[in-house]
Amino acid sequence: MKKTILLVIGILLGINLNAQEKISLSLKEAIDYALENSYSAINASRDIEAAKKKKWETTTIGLPQISATVDYQNWIKQQVSLIPAEFFGGLEGEFAEVAFGTKHNMNATATLNQLIFDGSYLVGLQSAKTYLQISENAKEKTDLGIREAVINAYGNVLLSEESILILEKNVVTLEKNLKETNQIYLNGLTEEENVEQLNITLATVKSQLSRTKNLKNIAYKMLNITLGIDINKLVLLTDNLNNLSKENIVLGLLSSELTIEDHIDFKIAKNTEKSNELLVKLEQSKALPSLSSFVNFGYAGFGQSFDFIKNDQKWFDSSLLGVSLNVPIFSSLARSSRTQQAKIELEKARTNLTETEQKLMLQLESAKTEYNYSLEELETSKQNLALAERIENKQQIKFFEGISTSFELTEAQRQLYTMQQNYLQAMLNVIATKAALDNALNISIN
Repeated sequence: MKKTILLVIGILLGINLNAQEKISLSLKEAIDYALENSYSAINASRDIEAAKKKKWETTTIGLPQISATVDYQNWIKQQVSLIPAEFFGGLEGEFAEVAFGTKHNMNATATLNQLIFDGSYLVGLQSAKTYLQISENAKEKTDLGIREAVINAYGNVLLSEESILILEKNVVTLEKNLKETNQIYLNGLTEEENVEQLNITLATVKSQLSRTKNLKNIAYKMLNITLGIDINKLVLLTDNLNNLSKENIVLGLLSSELTIEDHIDFKIAKNTEKSNELLVKLEQSKALPSLSSFVNFGYAGFGQSFDFIKNDQKWFDSSLLGVSLNVPIFSSLARSSRTQQAKIELEKARTNLTETEQKLMLQLESAKTEYNYSLEELETSKQNLALAERIENKQQIKFFEGISTSFELTEAQRQLYTMQQNYLQAMLNVIATKAALDNALNISIN
């Protein structure tokens, strides 16, 4: 009965696993996916849409504005005014109490407003356009950051996968060595210390394997977050670390030059400078006159009772045309103060632009240095790994022939394990530093 239950549970679990949606991605596919679906990419696109709406909002300020109002008044108790009684034949010096108007009043008006001239409006249009450019630049920078983040996250997953394979292989080798050494010890041909030494080494490698498996799970979840995928969704990587490291060896990049003006960081700093220039113009424009016009149309109805919905209700129409000219004369130097503040911010933006240019040059030099070093380190670690493998193999032969100690074998094994990890890390470093160099050179996504 228990076997039957376990079988059913196993089948159900198998169905569930098979039903779980999977996604297979190469590195390029992962980058393309993240550019469309990552959280930061989605929000950057939303910022552009918001900037477009902001631009239109600013544009509408100079377009005709139409508003309508309907007012209804019900005098619960009408206001009384005092009129000289002599107007009605009364005595001089006396006053008569008179209530003007009707108990019920209704007014309906429609007003068309049109801005004719306002210097700040013209500056606002330019600012809205600049704001849109800043949002588009921010999206471009976000995309470059996403590309680098995906490359690093993808590489970390591959590193953990490769590390697990190597560690599992090392565990198998150590278990075999331990079994053989233990048998030799039981036969009285070696010391117990040799067995204990191998036990220590095996336990250490198993611990590393367990930790690496845990790190692999974290690495996958980090990759999913970078891609904009649920952390529990199964993602299969189709590229491998070795091939990617070879593909990212592009020696021509080390001699590539950068056009500073084309770099996204420089564009952002330049647009910030432009934005501050417009702020200065905005404050200056507030000293200019503004001119606007309006046309008003209205209907008014009166009655002692609420009869406004009846056909015989009499309505009185009216219309009004007007022009308004506003001329700033004196602000107690408030405008001047705001203008000076804006000019200070402009100077700061220009200083930041110069700093950005210098930083980009340094960033490129540093990225080239790191990339070149990673290429050298890859070749060195490859050679060291081959040497470590030969040394470890020789020590194994010597140990089982009884001409070397377990300590010497263990040291050779530890050296080998270190070189294995160094080589994997060197491949990952080539991929990561290449991505950083691409960003420093402002290499386009597409």
